[in-house]
Amino acid sequence: MSGISSQQLRAIASEFGTPAYVYDAALIRARFRALADACGDDPHALHYAIKANATLAIVRLMRECGARADANSGGEIEVALCAGFAPAEIVFTGVGKSAAELRRAVSLGVKAINAESPGEVERIAAIARDLGTVARVAIRINPDVDAESHPHISTGLSTNKFGMSIDAARAMARDIGRHPSLHIVGLHVHIGSQITKTAPLARAAETLSGLALSLMADGVPLEHLDVGGGLGIAYQPGQVVVSPEEYAAAILPAVRRTGLTLLLEPGRWIVGPAGLLLTSVVDLKAQPVDPVSNETRWFVIADAGMTDLLRPALYGAWHEIAAVSPRPGADILCDVVGPVCETTDTLGSGRRLPPVDVGDLLVVRDAGAYGSVMASNYNRRPIAAEVLVDDGAWRLIRRRQTVEELLQWDV
Repeated sequence: MSGISSQQLRAIASEFGTPAYVYDAALIRARFRALADACGDDPHALHYAIKANATLAIVRLMRECGARADANSGGEIEVALCAGFAPAEIVFTGVGKSAAELRRAVSLGVKAINAESPGEVERIAAIARDLGTVARVAIRINPDVDAESHPHISTGLSTNKFGMSIDAARAMARDIGRHPSLHIVGLHVHIGSQITKTAPLARAAETLSGLALSLMADGVPLEHLDVGGGLGIAYQPGQVVVSPEEYAAAILPAVRRTGLTLLLEPGRWIVGPAGLLLTSVVDLKAQPVDPVSNETRWFVIADAGMTDLLRPALYGAWHEIAAVSPRPGADILCDVVGPVCETTDTLGSGRRLPPVDVGDLLVVRDAGAYGSVMASNYNRRPIAAEVLVDDGAWRLIRRRQTVEELLQWDV
């Protein structure tokens, strides 16, 4: 959990306003090191999944920690380059890469383009021929493994849009070997996000390593196995999740048999618990008496909502909500909601908070991943400020957007 104090949060709110994202740099470093250490002496590289949090200062911090980069769009490739990553440190993933994105990746010479289909392989080959170069390609497989997480973030089933079947991947590997403009360097799998059990991870790694051993026996050279990311965090108190050591124990035996380098794509696990969404109470409204508890239920209306943190509205996701400076008195039963003109704009339903009043500060925990990066301007709401706390001091890493900046694009 973040070590940012209530006193720091009050000072940050006073200086930068709310809503604001606040990140704990020390916790980010500690979690990166824990995951790296769990891999021990096995050859490995941690490619930070920029999609989890693409704020430039956070991506730069990940590079300083020793991470490499995993990009899911042309925009994320540019963020990685701006953060100081070399092209050879960037893996490019994505189910719908445009011609312009592929051309940029090939021209840069990224470490690997994780190809999703035979058609994409042909497009990569054509671009490489045109540029007079050889593109480094890995094949994303779909192992038909249930990640046992939320269906909206499951990516490893045969009914999902991601990757190729084992048989199709095997045929595609042979086709790549016939292209003088392509060099196959690895296999890739990513079965989903917020995974809290080791069994799906182990099954995916076993499937990937089995295909790798088969291809290498047929003379297909490989450099790495990329087992993706998806390691879950404990959003709710007492939630059982996989530790870095358990994660490594689930995937390393399979990868070790191949003799190939392991690539991981961590995102949420590193930055999620290190981020807080700081918000102010703007109104309170009483609801009818709750039939279960026989007490008044309240709407606690905050200045942060689904435009700042989409996960609760999109997935029904749970985030712990707490008062920065709790008032004395009996807890109240409440729904913490935002200001957006949608009923689904709810940060948490049926929560218990200490008595609150207009102007009080609340924090929404574990908001460092898929928070600011999924923010929107719905209702013409400016994007929130972002602040990084490091060694007792803090600094603004992304200033609050203005309405004037929103309107500058309108013609």
